[in-house]
Parts: sequence; structure tokens; C-alpha cells
Amino acid sequence: MSSGVLHQPVNLPANQPKQFYRGGEAIAALRGGTTGDFGPEDWVASTTTLYGRSDAGLTTLPNGVLLRDAVEADPTGWLGPEHVAKFGADTALLVKLLDAGQRLPVHCHPSNAFASSHLNCRHGKTEAWIVVGTTGADPTVYIGFRDAVPAATVAEWVAEQNTRAMLDSLNPICVRPGDTVFVPAGVPHAIGEGVFIVELQQPTDFSVTLEWQGFLANADIGHLGLGYDVALDCVDRHGWSGRLDQLVRQTSDKWAPSVDLLGHDADPFFQADRLHVEGSLALEPSFAVLVVLEGSGQLGELEVRKGSTVVVPHAAGELGLTGDLVAIRCRPPVLSTVEDVSP
Repeated sequence: MSSGVLHQPVNLPANQPKQFYRGGEAIAALRGGTTGDFGPEDWVASTTTLYGRSDAGLTTLPNGVLLRDAVEADPTGWLGPEHVAKFGADTALLVKLLDAGQRLPVHCHPSNAFASSHLNCRHGKTEAWIVVGTTGADPTVYIGFRDAVPAATVAEWVAEQNTRAMLDSLNPICVRPGDTVFVPAGVPHAIGEGVFIVELQQPTDFSVTLEWQGFLANADIGHLGLGYDVALDCVDRHGWSGRLDQLVRQTSDKWAPSVDLLGHDADPFFQADRLHVEGSLALEPSFAVLVVLEGSGQLGELEVRKGSTVVVPHAAGELGLTGDLVAIRCRPPVLSTVEDVSP
């Protein structure tokens, strides 16, 4: 790949590895394509594989090269020298479009410390949801236990697969476009039917699935091969009912050239802003993923439109985003907030 191609933004095709749950119509409507019943996630600019798989989930660039391999071949060009000093040839970011055609199971994700100790990985899986569409009368997400739950109770629910108790223990939040939900590692959650999000997350596919029956083939996948006696140690069992404002924001009324969507708590994990372009906007150099929600225009010399998903290398430099459009820009962690770890 020549440097001239490498250092420019690239439009990406859809990348929808098969999942265990239904969905995908909203992705098809946004992107102008078609989907099957089990294409509910589009993994954008992914250097991450599905759990236990060697290649599923990886993004292939239009020239046939895996993005993962392109980044490994030129990490500084793709990610910038400061990022490489912290993370090596690791984008430290996974972006998805996720369209829940059914309610997802109650689950949570390991922290960095848990993943390092038990899964031989520096990344856990903190994530965030940017709601971009909803269908149905009551689109709902479930986030965090309402009240503190003893470890023995969680273990009993999982052993008995007591779906009603697990779901009733969580805080239900009715969502609409413009809502954002920050989901720290460990916090149990579920996304309800009819919720369409742009999801940012740490670049792993680690999930501890508390409610596996009816979703997964067996419990082994649900506990990451660790056994639930170990895996449940990663669950945040604290009560969240009095502090949901730390996790949930409404941003639809905010209208500026660039609107910060997630706040400083997300900085050690990822950054997201909504771009409103009426004319032109200069974007500073950064590895980034853009998802165009409305309108059309150009990013540098690249034409973009509603449904475009674009990966931007750091070496593209400052770029002008021009036209009349709304886009979500996703970027890796704020480096000053990340502890130094040898690549």
C-alpha cells in the first residue's frame, strides 16, 4: 500500500459478523444495504476478533489488506507517535453500529485489572452507547443494579438462570436519539429491543453473560472459560439508582460544530463527539472513526454521505470536513489520562 493511500481517510464497507441475537434493519436503513436476521452489529475499523475466533470481526480495507495488518505495518502513520508510545500498534478502540432486534441478555464486562489477571490482555471492556435511533413504544436500556446485591445472590440468579430477578434488579432507562450511556467495566446491563446505537468500547470481545439461557449455546461461553465462580468476581454489585446521572446524558439539545458526548470519565477509554457541519469544520490530526448520520459532504478529498463509515489515519493531518452533515467522530483514549504500559 502506497503512503499516498495509507495516509488518507478510507470509506469502509459493512462488516457484520454473525451474532447470537437478531437485528440489523436499522443498520441497513442507515447504510442503504440489506441484512439478514443476525447482522445486528457492524464492526467499524475493527482490529478485534470475536471471542474465541481467529479472524471474524476484523475489518478488511478496500485494497484487501486487514486494517489490523496495515496498522501493525505502520503504527505511527495510522496512530501517531504519542499513541504508539502508550499502546504500540494497538488502536485501543473498537466502534460498532448495534441494532437490537431483540432484548440482549443481562451481562457485564471485565475491567483492565481483571482482564490482565485472568485473560492475558491489557484491555477490559468499558463501553459507551450513543443512541441514534429507536423503534417501538418503549425503547429501553437496563444499566447497573438498582441496589447493592450480595455476591451469593448474583451467583444464585446465574445458577438458576432467574431471568426475571436479574432484569428486575437493573435500572430501566427509556432512551431516545441523543441519549448517551457510559458503561464502566463490571456494571451489569442489557440493551432493549428497538434501540440503535453507535457503540464505543475497548478493543476486546470479553463478556460475562449472567443470563445465558436462551441466548448462548452453553454456559461455558458465558463465563469466558473461567467458571462462574471466578468470572462473577468482575461484576459491579453496587447500587446505581441514586447516581445514574454519572452514566446517562441527554445531548440532543446541544448544537455546536463539535459536541462532546461522553465527558471526562470516558477519557481513559475513548472519546466521542457529534459534528454538525454547515459549510466546513477543521479536524485536528488523529486516528478516528467517523459515522455519518445525516447529509453529505467531503472529508478532505473523500466523499461521504449518510451511512458512510470512515477510518482516518493520524498521518492524514488536519482535514477539512465540508458540506451539510451530522457525524459521530470516535477517537482513542485521551493519552494524558492513560497509565503508561509497555507496548
